[in-house]
Amino acid sequence: MVRDSKPIYLRLRKDLTRSIKRGHAWLYSDAVELVRADSGSVAILIDRKEEPIAVGIYDPAHPIPLRICRTTLPLKLDDNWLGTQLQRALDLRRMVFDLHRTNGYRLVAGEGDGLPGLIIDIYDRVAVMKLDGGAPEAFYLPSGIAQWLEKHLRIECVVLRTRERGRGGEAILGTAPAAPVPFLENGLLFTADVLHGQKTGFFLDQRDNRGLLESLSHGRSVLNLFSFNGGFSIAAGQGGASQVTSVDIAAPAIEAANIHWELNGLPPNHTGHASDCFEFLEGALSNKQLWDIVVCDPPSFAPNEKSRERAMAAYAKLAQLSARVTRRDGLLALASCSSHVDAATFTQVNCEGLARARRRATLLCERGLPLDHPTPLAMPELRYLKFQLFRLD
Repeated sequence: MVRDSKPIYLRLRKDLTRSIKRGHAWLYSDAVELVRADSGSVAILIDRKEEPIAVGIYDPAHPIPLRICRTTLPLKLDDNWLGTQLQRALDLRRMVFDLHRTNGYRLVAGEGDGLPGLIIDIYDRVAVMKLDGGAPEAFYLPSGIAQWLEKHLRIECVVLRTRERGRGGEAILGTAPAAPVPFLENGLLFTADVLHGQKTGFFLDQRDNRGLLESLSHGRSVLNLFSFNGGFSIAAGQGGASQVTSVDIAAPAIEAANIHWELNGLPPNHTGHASDCFEFLEGALSNKQLWDIVVCDPPSFAPNEKSRERAMAAYAKLAQLSARVTRRDGLLALASCSSHVDAATFTQVNCEGLARARRRATLLCERGLPLDHPTPLAMPELRYLKFQLFRLD
């Protein structure tokens, strides 16, 4: 399941032993003495006292040349180690989920499960695997991991997704599905386009927040902005919303939302708009349209640090416009999946946007990633998801 090679040795240049022992899994180029070695090599890290303190996977060409996998003896990365980590990840998910109601979940969340660079999402009997970067691609052996999944989860198909833009996934075990794969989330039926869809085919990280919306929607009108394939919309419909409006710039996303609505046998009170969300909100304001609940879950506005300032302006603008179409005593949910905008900054820009809308807000709850997206305590930078629910006066 992993590459079998003789380990290399790296020396630590900075006093980061405590951080590493606490669970921070990334070492940047200035923290280690780089050596020539193949990407994906197993590297044992030596501190300034010449003592081995950790083992990880190495890529000298990457900004993060060493990803720590293990800090306890034996400092060895082999199939037994990987099998143990996979079983621990599976045990956690079996503790978290009632598989009769939710069989779409993240099985492996990279560093959070002690497996840097490895993502595995499960959609019923189909698994989707992603490897993040050259070192993980060279170190992990997808075919071996696929066999483990087949044995321990009765997976019938494993799809490998690559980082190459525009390239679809390929089946490395079983037959590639000819259509989007059906799965359950909180008892609702959805589908995931595991070959060509965004991420691994669905945004699993908002599952708990969709469940929250379901519990709040009875008898209320709901506007779902950046709806993608309708996750929040279907949850609102199941919760008894009086009317649900989905808005996404991609027409196929609206089509998928309509399909999911019908799959769940919901009443005909859903409307989809293939529109730019900013333009839709401006139009709604002109027409004096208001909703009881507004959900705004945009794609990442800050894919890198350079785009951070522009992203903050976009989030503030969305908070302002979304607040202006929310009824008095209505609920406004604002979310961000941009890792370069931290929780404190997101709160700040939301405050600014709400102030521009001249709305006073009460924060009802603030949420992050669900239980199947664990992160090391020492790595707050991995906790990318922010979700804030407000009641507006």
